[in-house]
Amino acid sequence: MIKITDIKTYPVRVENGNQLIIKVETSEADIYGWGASGLSGRELAVVGAVKHYAHFLIGKDPMQIGALWQQMYRSQYFEGGRVLTAAISAIDIALHDIKGKLLQVPVYELLGGKQRDYIECFASLKFESKEELITKARTLKSAGFSAIRLYEASEGDAPYVARESMANLVEWLPELRKEMGNVMTIGMDYHHRLTVPEVVSFINRLPAGTLDFLEEPIRDENPQVYQELRKMINVPLALGEEFASKWQFWPYLKDNITQYARVDVCNVGGLTEAMKVAAMAETNYIDLMPHNPLGPICTAATIHMLAASPNVAWLEEINTPVEWCGTNSEIYYPIQPKIDGARYKISNQPGLGVEFNEELALKSTFEFKETPHLFKKDGSFTNW
Repeated sequence: MIKITDIKTYPVRVENGNQLIIKVETSEADIYGWGASGLSGRELAVVGAVKHYAHFLIGKDPMQIGALWQQMYRSQYFEGGRVLTAAISAIDIALHDIKGKLLQVPVYELLGGKQRDYIECFASLKFESKEELITKARTLKSAGFSAIRLYEASEGDAPYVARESMANLVEWLPELRKEMGNVMTIGMDYHHRLTVPEVVSFINRLPAGTLDFLEEPIRDENPQVYQELRKMINVPLALGEEFASKWQFWPYLKDNITQYARVDVCNVGGLTEAMKVAAMAETNYIDLMPHNPLGPICTAATIHMLAASPNVAWLEEINTPVEWCGTNSEIYYPIQPKIDGARYKISNQPGLGVEFNEELALKSTFEFKETPHLFKKDGSFTNW
């Protein structure tokens, strides 16, 4: 019987951000799996959790993915939490990679089989000015993207003033809509930076039809507050990239608080948990729009999930003509999914279809990388 022999962690700098890659090795010398954590900026915390799990996973059968998920989740009194589920996610994804390679099938065959030939992507568009916003949007439209998601560049070196941001956007976004036409899907990510009255004010100032969805306008710890906000605005919401379990998703799905499920396979508990979220979303006619700014392993795992799911909108994509991870990513990942225009074709390679440059990672030294610490004019901190 094949057994897990080691679980290795590689926190590395890829381009401008850190990634935590894990490798699950087995007693079959040529069979191993790659996984990744989604808890950006706190990689060493997840490394510690992985070490705890490795202590009892070594010697186990990697084919028993569901049972090992349950053992990891239930193996401590304090269940769940983003650090633990980020570690579970990475291990779970790696176990799917192993099983696919052993059976010589793509991971989506383990999830029910392929339901589509390609995955459509929405393009992430980062901007600081109206001119940059419209220029980049034109480029993306010309490249074949039919959906774009906007987010402001805020680096934390100056006070963030929500009302000033809103004042600019209520002027810029109608111009963008006129430029892009009505076929283009346009979403806005406010990254938890607003309060409830600010969200309502922002949406009320926009002409109807300007935005097709609003992503993460306020923090998500309290579903009841979001439920009340849902009643006050007429724009669909896209929520869930920070949720670390199907239980966190549940109130947002069952009460139709969100209209798009921003599930992140590297945060929610891996493919095992993500497929359950997908099924829960399907019962309320909610489509998946996964969070995916974290690297090729996350991209590959998410493509397999979407290939096997019926309720799919778009996959987030940052490798576009206006935002590119660069050659550093290609050096670390010599084999990875390649975007074709505005979509990913479904691969038939066994496992995830990704390879990581372990030798390069072994030579790397971990560098701390903080996301911007945004602050207000009075010196108090706010959400990035």
